[in-house]
This record gives sequence, structure tokens and C-alpha cells, in this order.
Amino acid sequence: MILVPLPGMTSLANGIARHLDAQVLPLDLHRFPDGESLVTLPDGLSGAEIALVASLRDPDRLALPLRFAAATARELGAVRVGLVAPYLGYMRQDRRFEAGQAISALLFAQFLGESFEWLVTVDPHLHRIAQLDDVFPMPTVRVPSASLIAAWVASEVPDAILLGPDSESQQWVADVAQMAGLAYEVLRKRRIGDRQVEVSAPEGADLSRGTPVILDDIASSGRTMVRAVERVLAAGAKPPVCVLIHAVFSDRAFDDILTAGAARVVTTDTIPHPSNAISVAECLAAAIQAAAFEGLAKEIRS
Repeated sequence: MILVPLPGMTSLANGIARHLDAQVLPLDLHRFPDGESLVTLPDGLSGAEIALVASLRDPDRLALPLRFAAATARELGAVRVGLVAPYLGYMRQDRRFEAGQAISALLFAQFLGESFEWLVTVDPHLHRIAQLDDVFPMPTVRVPSASLIAAWVASEVPDAILLGPDSESQQWVADVAQMAGLAYEVLRKRRIGDRQVEVSAPEGADLSRGTPVILDDIASSGRTMVRAVERVLAAGAKPPVCVLIHAVFSDRAFDDILTAGAARVVTTDTIPHPSNAISVAECLAAAIQAAAFEGLAKEIRS
């Protein structure tokens, strides 16, 4: 197994490699002044199982380089090429909300399926899609982060009171609460626009008993998390700790959450960011083992 990280992903790839006994060989990605990309792969790929490691926070900039890299790896003799995308973009637009809209989740899944034999990702943002295999044409492995977050909360915030900022967060909050042995409450959200939301005040949780921990999968504009922090503080609670799986953070989102009054903002390392405090490397290594080696063994037996 050779892991080939795209720019910015070498640290996570090295962490995965330590658990997988794999080699890490970074590629070179050059962008010309006109915006075109040139991908240069390392030597030594012939006969190897290759996994490109790329977090798809900015999928439009990475889509073509990924396709170029996968095709070139095969030209250079790679046995198979898989994709480790700790954060998987384009999962939100899973149906046509307005006439004429592209259903991006389906189209992007097909696009990736044309380049890779398998896919490993961490907690994709699935809402109306029940499972990744429903839209991806190749084998996929979804890596849950709940156990990692539950362990971090138990260690770092022993008096935690878990809160979800909206109904979509419930799937993650409920899992973490069960593993950590904590009660939880999910707030209600009303979206007004891309950057305007209203969040309800906490009702069931006794916030005077401990430290609120607001958990969600991503913060893009950060508006939902900002409003949740404001509501918790208005209810007389301690400054909350905000835990996010994916550090998407567009524009000033990270700073805005801290400015709103969060005591700390913590993320996993699916997307490189200074807030990374929870590593998914070991879990990804196990998933790669299942997707690549066990999948290859099934192919050989058949």
C-alpha cells in the first residue's frame, strides 16, 4: 500500500501509514497562471495498491487533479487506485429543490466512481441519502467519529452537557451521548438564508449542572453554531465548548464562533485546521484495510 497525499494532507497520511504499515509518497500539484493543473506522481507505483488522500473541502479545485492522478497512477502500473476523502464534499444537494437544479450529490458520486475502485470517508453529510452505496458505483466505507469524540469529551469536559444545534445534528449527538453516557438536547433551527438562521433556546437541559458542549458535523458559514452559542449564554450557562467533525469554516466562521462566546472550538483532523484536536488516523487505517485489502482478496477469490 502506498498513500499519496495531495497538498496539505501529508500529516494525516503519515498518521494513517503508522497504523497501516504503508509508505507515503506525496505528489506535486502545480497550477499554471491560467488556472490549469499539472499533476506529477512519485516513482515506485508499479504493482502497488494506491490510495490518494484528499479532503474535499474545496472539491472544484481538486476534482480534475484527482482524476488526472488516478488515471496516471494506473498508467504507471498501479494495481488499483482508491480514494481516502476524510471530508466528502457535494453531499448536501441530494435532490432537486428548485426546477432546473443539478442533483450534485449523484453527479459527483458518479464522477468519482469513474476514477476510483473504492472510497473511504468520515461521517459524510447524509440527509436524504440512506447510505453511500446508494449513490456511489464502487465499494465505500463510512468511518464514524462518534467514539473518538465521546472519548475526547469524557477526557476533556467531564461535566459535559451535550447539545445539538439543529435536527440534522441529532444523528451525531445521539451516538456520542450514548457512548459517553450523557443526556442530550437538540435545539430547533429555522434557516432564513445562506448566512441567516434562528436557533431556539435550550429547554430540557439543566445548563447550570456543567459545561455545554455543542456538537455538529460541520460549520460552513458558522451561523448555526454562532446562534447556538448565543442562546446557551443567554440561558445563563458557562461558555460552551463547540465540537465539530469537519472544519469547513468559510470566511471568518471560526473567529465568529469564538467571538460569539465559545470557550473553545475543537475539530477532528479530517480537514487540516489549527482547531484539530481529535485524530481519525487509526480509524481511517482500519477502513482502508477493509476497503482495499479485503476487497482485493474478494476479487482474487472470485
